[in-house]
Amino acid sequence: MIKNHVITIVFIATAIFFNCKSNKDQSLKTPQKENWVKLFNGKDLKDWTIKIKGQPLGKNYKNTFVVDDGVLKVNYDEYNGSFNNSYGHIFYNKAFSSYKFRMQYRFIGEQIKDGAGWATRNSGVMIHCENPKKMGLNQNFPVSIEVQLLGGLGTGERPTGNLCTPGTHVEMNGELFTPHCINSSSKTFHGDQWVNLEIEVRNDSIIKHFINGENVLTYSKPQIGGSIDYNEAFWKSKTGTPLKKGYISLQSESHPVEFKNIEILELQQ
Repeated sequence: MIKNHVITIVFIATAIFFNCKSNKDQSLKTPQKENWVKLFNGKDLKDWTIKIKGQPLGKNYKNTFVVDDGVLKVNYDEYNGSFNNSYGHIFYNKAFSSYKFRMQYRFIGEQIKDGAGWATRNSGVMIHCENPKKMGLNQNFPVSIEVQLLGGLGTGERPTGNLCTPGTHVEMNGELFTPHCINSSSKTFHGDQWVNLEIEVRNDSIIKHFINGENVLTYSKPQIGGSIDYNEAFWKSKTGTPLKKGYISLQSESHPVEFKNIEILELQQ
């Protein structure tokens, strides 16, 4: 009897082992589907709010942001050749904390005549942004972490997916990083080709930039710090405060740029 029981137990254990292994192998073959959500519907600017320097919240000054054939375009057709430091941002109307964000972008055409030299083929995705409703009328940029987007100038190296820090600091290699910008390790993209950008944000812990699937920059512990051109006393009092969440915005900085396939995947905290 004992021998029979032993055989039965061995049989059951073997069956369980192979069943578990089969399930594991199956899960490796069919990963769980990710629930990416479109932030831009390709038809209009519903769910987005515009803030352009010198203009009230919500005013699309000279039709800076337009939608055409599924693409969100930054254009200056109605500016009559004068940018006049009208730095703009278009904010998605919901704050996020931990997520993956992805889109495609490209620079086209020529920069408006009086745009700053540094702004040539320059734009960005601002993450962990302050609430646009609290921005000053003449504020240049929101307090945020900027994933800087740069296009090549025809010759030389000009990486994209860089980091800039308007009113913020981060840590790199375990130390506080206070310079305003740092380049990524990405390639240079000349011309009007579409580039794939992905950003992985983990609350106030780690942030990663990906260009065409390649991890080009990683840093951690985003926090308030550094200079800002509006409400300085308030932000100074918040120095060192971790940035755990915020809004996402896209920039208009004087060079025509296009965005499409703008999506987000929220992650567990």
